[in-house]
Amino acid sequence: MPSDQRLKMEKLIVSNLSAEAGGKEILNDLSLTLEKGDCLALLGPNGHGKSTLLNVLMGSPEYRITSGSAELDGEDLLSLTADQRSRKGIFMAFQNPPDIPGIVASDFFRASLNVRREEPVSAYDFYRLTEDAYKKVGLNSDMASRHLNEGFSGGEKKRDEILQMLLLKPDLVFLDEIDSGLDVDALAQIAAIINDMRAQGTTFVIISHYDRLYDIVSPNRTAIMVNGSVALEGDSSLAKRVSKEGYSFLRSEYGIDLSKKKSVADPKAPNIMSLGVD
Repeated sequence: MPSDQRLKMEKLIVSNLSAEAGGKEILNDLSLTLEKGDCLALLGPNGHGKSTLLNVLMGSPEYRITSGSAELDGEDLLSLTADQRSRKGIFMAFQNPPDIPGIVASDFFRASLNVRREEPVSAYDFYRLTEDAYKKVGLNSDMASRHLNEGFSGGEKKRDEILQMLLLKPDLVFLDEIDSGLDVDALAQIAAIINDMRAQGTTFVIISHYDRLYDIVSPNRTAIMVNGSVALEGDSSLAKRVSKEGYSFLRSEYGIDLSKKKSVADPKAPNIMSLGVD
């Protein structure tokens, strides 16, 4: 079965990135680096730019880049369309996947696969791939004949996003609150898929307000966003601390004021941009 011929991602470097929507600045001089195989827990109070960052990196036309850069293995990511980024191996599971009336799920999946391949996937291979993917995410494969997401429950939509991820086998995955609306069993299934893909070198950025997903997938890195920029980075222990204490320690220990437009660190604080990272 022929596979796509894209190169595997090695590094994403985001430097001093600022972006706005509707004249309002949302990302503010943000810098972040991802290495192949990283699993980053992206944390921060509501409304501080986490989802915006993922949408900007995915190429959403709703946002305008005002400064900065993002390079994927040395290539200017921001110059690519959303479709081109997808073909480069970037995938995003949305917080609220939309219903798409009139588009049959199986047709959508097959078209998405074919644009990434040198030769179209055969009917037999496509059937085998989708049957296996539906089984792994805990959905009935009969759903492939329905319109994409139409009439699906919130949990079914989230699992359908993971199903697409399984089929496309991306190198860099953005998951925006993929665990919301999932019961314990569905969460365990999705976490197992994430861990399996991580073992194969897939890079993940995961937004979640619950520690239950992070407990299972054990991200090796954590970044906290405040007012559109990365205010603090660390390892998995930082995510665990946020789960227990919230974000109040950002102010008391690092001088980061959550109420200000731009986070400011105490000059006497340690090098917080590399806290706990080897």
